[in-house]
This record gives sequence, structure tokens and C-alpha cells, in this order.
Amino acid sequence: MRAVGQDTLGGPEVLKIVEVERPEPGPVEILVRVHAAGVNPTDWKSRTNGGRFGDSLPTLGFDVSGVVEAVGPGVTLYEPGDEVFGMPRFPHPAGAYAEYVTAPPRHFARKPASIDHVQAAAIPLAALTAWQGLVDTAGLRSGHRVLVHAAGGGVGHLAVQIAKARGAYVIGTARTPKHELVRSLGADEVVDYTEVDFAEAVRDVDVVLDTIGGDYGTRSVRTLRDGGVLVSIVPPVEDELRAAAAERGIRTGWTLVEPDYAGMKEIVALVESGSLHAEIDSVFPLEKVAEAHTLGERGRTTGKIVLTVA
Repeated sequence: MRAVGQDTLGGPEVLKIVEVERPEPGPVEILVRVHAAGVNPTDWKSRTNGGRFGDSLPTLGFDVSGVVEAVGPGVTLYEPGDEVFGMPRFPHPAGAYAEYVTAPPRHFARKPASIDHVQAAAIPLAALTAWQGLVDTAGLRSGHRVLVHAAGGGVGHLAVQIAKARGAYVIGTARTPKHELVRSLGADEVVDYTEVDFAEAVRDVDVVLDTIGGDYGTRSVRTLRDGGVLVSIVPPVEDELRAAAAERGIRTGWTLVEPDYAGMKEIVALVESGSLHAEIDSVFPLEKVAEAHTLGERGRTTGKIVLTVA
């Protein structure tokens, strides 16, 4: 089968199409023929620095949408021909930039019939990150005020929709050209972080979702009410930030997304109700994976980049 490989760590130019043996599903695994694969920042970080756990040459890609080709012993959840999407094996290598992947069946959910494979491949990692951060970690509920950083980005634009669907008052940070989009997704307020200091413009929020890192965490503490929650998806959480948060009873920490069958079913329900969709910035064929990475690393995309495979 075709897959994306690399002989060395480095820039987008190290990525190439290689021929590798097609995997076979083991016990309690399914084989999925990949129709589309999402592109995420973790992919180009791994390409440059190695895998999250020090893999010398990572196999890239986690977001998958495709069709079940075969099932291993013990699988009853799916059968060949079922359309599925998910985030298999994260943060361990999944190799979604390929024609086939294998993974446990509950790392997938049934793809909603209302969206195509490109849309579906853009959703799992970013939506699960937002869901687990806002709902599971922060306990977001109706009436909460939530601040979402980079609200036009891959995680951010889905987080805005999830927060709104949960009944929250949503404030997003984004450059002015993205304000119309972010409002259309459900944001009640949008702050251009290049024009004003969000830490001065925003007050009394219950939850902050920090997708940026750096000094955003410490500055975000100033926007939170006493007893609020600051969730970062970018490690580490510095001691200075923890101390500043602790003084006001603010809970903080970083969350690493994980495969989540229950969370995926919640996301499916939001998609099917019309409350959640992925904005697609660009679509590239698998052979142009280097171009996709080059675009993503510029940090100016709106929504998600997707590779088409089958």
C-alpha cells in the first residue's frame, strides 16, 4: 500500500510516498481503508523532532475517515463496509497518512451520513481535544462564560461550537479577518489579540481553553473569576502560572487528548444535530503532503487541512 514516510527528521521536504506492506487486523482490531486523513500540528512537530515518545522516525497521521475493510477476531461493533472515523492510537503512532490503518474498533465511531470523508477526517483529534478539555476537564455547563484562544484555528473553531452547544457564553480571540467566521460559529464576542490585550478586555470568565501556550496562560489567569478553570492543551504549565492560579483558587493544568468512544459519540450527535461542523481550509492529495505541512506550519489557516487518500 501507499503511505507517507521519511528517512530523516526535518522540514516538509523529507516527506515522500513509499510502498509498505498492508497491515492485517489482529484480535479486537479493525482494518480501515483510509479515504481522508486530517493534518494536525502534532504531525509536523513529530516530522521535525521525532514522535511524542522519542520515535526516531515517526509514522504520521492520526485523524482518519474511511471504510472498514476487515475485522479481527472478537470484533462485533463493526463489519466490512461500515463507514467510520476516529483518532486511532493517539498519542502512539497510528500512521493515518496511508491507504490502510488498523486500530481497536472503539477508537472509531460511525461516520455521520450527513458529512463526507473530508469533513469527517477534519474532526476527531481537534473535536476530542476541545470536548475533553471543556467538558470532561473543566465541567463546562450552560451559563458559563468561556474564553477560547485561537478561535478560528483547528481546535478553536470546534471548541467555539461545542461550548455554544453546551449553552455557554463564548468569547474568542482571533485576528479581525476571522471575526465574521468565529461569530458565525456561535461566539458572542471576538477579540483581536493583535489590536488589544485580551487580558484587559475580558473579565469574569469561568473557563479558558488555551490552545497557544507561552505567556497566554499567565495572562489568561487575569480573565478568570476566582475558582475558575484554565485548561491548556500545550505543555508545560509553568510553576509561575500554577502559583498565580492557586492564589485565587483557579484550577489549571494541561490535557492530552486520548481515544474516546463515548466522546466520539457525543461529537457525532452534535454533527447530526447541525451544531458542529469542521471548516476546511485546504484539501491536498496524499502526494502533496509536503505542501500541506508547509501551509499548516505558517499558522495562518482557518479550520483544518485534510489529505485525500482513496
